[in-house]
Amino acid sequence: MNKISTNKTILITGCVMGLLAVLLGAFGAHGLEKLVNAESIDSFTTGVRYQMYHAIVCLILGNMTILSSTSKKRIFYLFLGGITLFSGSIYLLVIDEVLGVSLSSIGFITPLGGFLLILGWIFFIISLVKIK
Repeated sequence: MNKISTNKTILITGCVMGLLAVLLGAFGAHGLEKLVNAESIDSFTTGVRYQMYHAIVCLILGNMTILSSTSKKRIFYLFLGGITLFSGSIYLLVIDEVLGVSLSSIGFITPLGGFLLILGWIFFIISLVKIK
Protein backbone atom coordinates (compact mmCIF):
# COMPACT_ATOMS: atom_id res chain seq x y z
CA MET A 1 0.00 0.00 0.00
CA ASN A 2 1.29 3.45 -0.81
CA LYS A 3 1.08 6.32 1.66
CA ILE A 4 -2.21 7.76 0.32
CA SER A 5 -3.79 4.32 0.18
CA THR A 6 -2.66 3.56 3.74
CA ASN A 7 -4.07 6.84 5.05
CA LYS A 8 -7.30 6.38 3.09
CA THR A 9 -7.76 2.85 4.46
CA ILE A 10 -7.14 4.02 8.03
CA LEU A 11 -9.52 6.97 7.64
CA ILE A 12 -12.32 4.96 6.03
CA THR A 13 -11.97 2.20 8.62
CA GLY A 14 -12.03 4.80 11.41
CA CYS A 15 -15.25 6.25 9.97
CA VAL A 16 -16.86 2.82 9.60
CA MET A 17 -15.88 1.86 13.16
CA GLY A 18 -17.28 5.18 14.41
CA LEU A 19 -20.54 4.64 12.51
CA LEU A 20 -20.84 1.11 13.87
CA ALA A 21 -20.16 2.38 17.39
CA VAL A 22 -23.02 4.88 17.08
CA LEU A 23 -25.37 2.23 15.68
CA LEU A 24 -24.40 -0.32 18.32
CA GLY A 25 -24.63 2.33 21.04
CA ALA A 26 -28.17 3.17 19.95
CA PHE A 27 -29.04 -0.54 19.91
CA GLY A 28 -27.51 -0.94 23.37
CA ALA A 29 -29.42 2.05 24.73
CA HIS A 30 -32.78 1.32 23.13
CA GLY A 31 -32.95 -2.29 22.01
CA LEU A 32 -31.09 -4.31 24.60
CA GLU A 33 -32.92 -3.06 27.69
CA LYS A 34 -35.79 -5.48 27.10
CA LEU A 35 -33.49 -8.39 26.31
CA VAL A 36 -30.67 -8.39 28.89
CA ASN A 37 -29.94 -7.17 32.41
CA ALA A 38 -28.36 -3.83 33.36
CA GLU A 39 -24.94 -5.38 33.96
CA SER A 40 -24.91 -6.76 30.41
CA ILE A 41 -25.90 -3.36 29.05
CA ASP A 42 -22.99 -1.81 30.97
CA SER A 43 -20.62 -4.36 29.41
CA PHE A 44 -22.04 -3.66 25.95
CA THR A 45 -21.57 0.08 26.54
CA THR A 46 -17.93 -0.53 27.47
CA GLY A 47 -17.39 -2.28 24.13
CA VAL A 48 -19.04 0.60 22.27
CA ARG A 49 -17.01 3.21 24.17
CA TYR A 50 -13.66 1.52 23.45
CA GLN A 51 -14.63 1.06 19.81
CA MET A 52 -15.46 4.76 19.47
CA TYR A 53 -12.28 5.89 21.23
CA HIS A 54 -10.16 3.87 18.84
CA ALA A 55 -12.23 4.90 15.80
CA ILE A 56 -11.44 8.53 16.65
CA VAL A 57 -7.77 7.70 17.13
CA CYS A 58 -7.74 6.04 13.70
CA LEU A 59 -9.05 9.30 12.22
CA ILE A 60 -6.19 11.15 13.89
CA LEU A 61 -3.65 8.48 12.87
CA GLY A 62 -4.75 8.56 9.22
CA ASN A 63 -4.19 12.34 9.14
CA MET A 64 -0.76 12.30 10.77
CA THR A 65 2.06 13.18 8.41
CA ILE A 66 4.80 12.87 10.99
CA LEU A 67 4.67 9.05 11.28
CA SER A 68 6.02 6.60 8.73
CA SER A 69 3.61 4.46 6.75
CA THR A 70 5.06 1.36 8.44
CA SER A 71 4.38 2.76 11.91
CA LYS A 72 0.86 3.78 10.94
CA LYS A 73 0.10 0.32 9.56
CA ARG A 74 1.41 -1.41 12.68
CA ILE A 75 -0.61 0.83 15.02
CA PHE A 76 -3.70 0.59 12.81
CA TYR A 77 -3.66 -3.21 12.61
CA LEU A 78 -3.18 -3.52 16.36
CA PHE A 79 -6.09 -1.16 16.99
CA LEU A 80 -8.28 -2.91 14.40
CA GLY A 81 -7.51 -6.33 15.86
CA GLY A 82 -8.03 -4.98 19.36
CA ILE A 83 -11.40 -3.43 18.52
CA THR A 84 -12.53 -6.59 16.78
CA LEU A 85 -11.50 -8.93 19.59
CA PHE A 86 -12.21 -6.70 22.59
CA SER A 87 -15.44 -4.97 21.58
CA GLY A 88 -16.60 -7.77 19.28
CA SER A 89 -16.29 -10.42 21.97
CA ILE A 90 -18.14 -8.22 24.46
CA TYR A 91 -20.99 -7.74 21.97
CA LEU A 92 -21.21 -11.49 21.38
CA LEU A 93 -21.01 -12.35 25.09
CA VAL A 94 -23.84 -9.92 25.86
CA ILE A 95 -26.19 -11.10 23.13
CA ASP A 96 -25.44 -14.82 23.49
CA GLU A 97 -28.40 -15.30 25.81
CA VAL A 98 -30.62 -13.52 23.29
CA LEU A 99 -29.35 -15.80 20.53
CA GLY A 100 -29.91 -18.83 22.73
CA VAL A 101 -26.32 -20.05 22.53
CA SER A 102 -23.58 -20.09 25.11
CA LEU A 103 -20.54 -18.20 23.97
CA SER A 104 -18.86 -18.06 27.38
CA SER A 105 -15.99 -20.10 25.95
CA ILE A 106 -14.86 -17.05 23.94
CA GLY A 107 -14.42 -14.98 27.11
CA PHE A 108 -10.63 -15.30 26.83
CA ILE A 109 -10.74 -13.24 23.60
CA THR A 110 -11.73 -10.02 25.40
CA PRO A 111 -8.45 -9.57 27.31
CA LEU A 112 -6.51 -10.58 24.20
CA GLY A 113 -8.22 -7.74 22.36
CA GLY A 114 -7.41 -5.40 25.23
CA PHE A 115 -3.78 -6.49 25.00
CA LEU A 116 -3.72 -5.62 21.28
CA LEU A 117 -5.13 -2.18 22.06
CA ILE A 118 -2.43 -1.66 24.70
CA LEU A 119 0.25 -2.78 22.22
CA GLY A 120 -1.16 -0.32 19.68
CA TRP A 121 -0.76 2.50 22.18
CA ILE A 122 2.76 1.36 23.10
CA PHE A 123 3.80 1.32 19.42
CA PHE A 124 2.14 4.71 18.97
CA ILE A 125 4.21 6.14 21.82
CA ILE A 126 7.41 4.51 20.55
CA SER A 127 6.79 5.86 17.04
CA LEU A 128 6.31 9.37 18.40
CA VAL A 129 9.41 9.16 20.59
CA LYS A 130 11.51 8.09 17.58
CA ILE A 131 10.61 11.21 15.60
CA LYS A 132 13.70 13.35 15.02
